Amino acid sequence: MNKQQLINSIATKAGITKKDAGRALDAFITSVKEVLKKGEEIRLVGFGTFQVRQRAARPGRNPRTKKTIQIPAKKVPAFRASSELKKIVNK
Repeated sequence: MNKQQLINSIATKAGITKKDAGRALDAFITSVKEVLKKGEEIRLVGFGTFQVRQRAARPGRNPRTKKTIQIPAKKVPAFRASSELKKIVNK
């Protein structure tokens, strides 16, 4: 499912226009980005948790030169599905 299909699905299920559904989806995405940028998490009961995880620095290898390089530590966005969502997916 792409973004437009998701907007259509939201509009149908919520009984709102596609334009309003698109604005709501865009607002949700923007809100998630802003919260994650602050390093906070978003918990949606019955769905899952959006959070930021710290990835440690580690050694790596340049595949072209085979030379060992140091990959720096960084923050990465992550999503952890709730047990309820996992049950629905595995039915």
